[in-house]
Amino acid sequence: MFQATRRRLVLWYTSITALLLLLFATTVYLYVRSTLIDRVDDTLKHSLEVVERSLTIDEQPQANGIPQLRLNLEASFGENADSLEEDRIDIEWFSPTGELLWSTLREPLNVPITATRTPQTVYLQDANAPDRRPILRQIAQRISRDRQVVGYLRVSHPWFEIARPSRDLALDLGFGITVMIASVAAMGWWLSGLAMKPVRESYQYLKQFTADASHELRSPIASIQTQVQVALADPDLRDNASSRTLENIERLTRRLGRLVDDLLFLTRQDSGMVPWDPQPVPLDALLLEVVEEQLAIATSHSIDLEFRILDPELSPPKSGGEGPNADDPFSVLGDWDQLFRLFLNLLGNALRYTPDGGAVQVTLGYHLPTRSQKASKVPGTLQVHISDTGIGIPPEALPHVFERFYRVDPARRQDSGPLSGSGLGLAIAQTIVQRHGGEIHLDSCLDQGTTVEIILPGHPLS
Repeated sequence: MFQATRRRLVLWYTSITALLLLLFATTVYLYVRSTLIDRVDDTLKHSLEVVERSLTIDEQPQANGIPQLRLNLEASFGENADSLEEDRIDIEWFSPTGELLWSTLREPLNVPITATRTPQTVYLQDANAPDRRPILRQIAQRISRDRQVVGYLRVSHPWFEIARPSRDLALDLGFGITVMIASVAAMGWWLSGLAMKPVRESYQYLKQFTADASHELRSPIASIQTQVQVALADPDLRDNASSRTLENIERLTRRLGRLVDDLLFLTRQDSGMVPWDPQPVPLDALLLEVVEEQLAIATSHSIDLEFRILDPELSPPKSGGEGPNADDPFSVLGDWDQLFRLFLNLLGNALRYTPDGGAVQVTLGYHLPTRSQKASKVPGTLQVHISDTGIGIPPEALPHVFERFYRVDPARRQDSGPLSGSGLGLAIAQTIVQRHGGEIHLDSCLDQGTTVEIILPGHPLS
């Protein structure tokens, strides 16, 4: 229990820390990448201004007398090309019609010219890759003199100046986050162990106290019950008010004794104080003994108590270790006393909550799972159903019926009283079933009845 709680604490702490680190790393990555793009854009704009100021435009007269403006490529780009190459800046010059006239790029790009002062990203479509990848960041401007378009100037910057630092940053952040998460998990495991140590010690002290107190209470309770029974045997107390008082004391003492026994059983099971030495138990014989013990109670309330054993011939073949024991098809590996207590408790509840004239049925069978049941039931399981036509359990109470000290409604009990029930019966039943490697399920409908299903692994062939 403590290890599971410790693991959950570490998991939650590590998950929250990882989420915060991921958000922080994502924010840092986006901020740095945006800063890199802004710096490249500033470089492009500055380069565009520098190149534009250094352009040399010549006038060439035409036949109609209107001068034709043309860019002197040699004079304009002869000196700037080397200086801009150091900053990894590429220059392209286009004619007024959009024809490429001069470029520092090794291979011209088939990218249409767009005169805009806003930097844009150029993507290259790779035939082997479904996604486009960025290759350049560029800006273009139309150059005009005296309302005459001379051409278009475009300045480009390689994208790897952005992609490479971004990739390195992403790798560093990823490595750092991984190391941090691993460190947080290790430290969380250590700190949770320190935090839960006093809780574990307190829990152990509480269990030990409960066990010791329950053990010490058994003797005085038994003594009180014995003295009350001796007093009731006195002929002078018969048909006396004192006799009825003593009978109430004896009944309450008996119930208090059962409560102490239940607490002692649960405490010993939780702490592992009970030795576990499972033996083959014939479940059919055990259930028959339980039914015979409760038959007198059922008869006194006119309840039809029926015990059915399904035909073992309908069970799977007894071969290969998958079927039940060959000597007893309804044999399980477990503790007789605990299983007897389990079914006596469940059958007692069924009789207690069934009105006079009702019916209770106990069914034992060997079950092979269907396709929808294979997730929870494996071959070689025995099933016991205890069904009644009693008052049932409200739907909102079903998820809590196996909780310790949980009681649906004391007023619904037929034998309600100060100590009519402790709410430990189904908790004990679940503990016993889980100790035997089985499952227990409860299905109930209000005012129609309750069915308890117990699934236990069969004892395989030796």
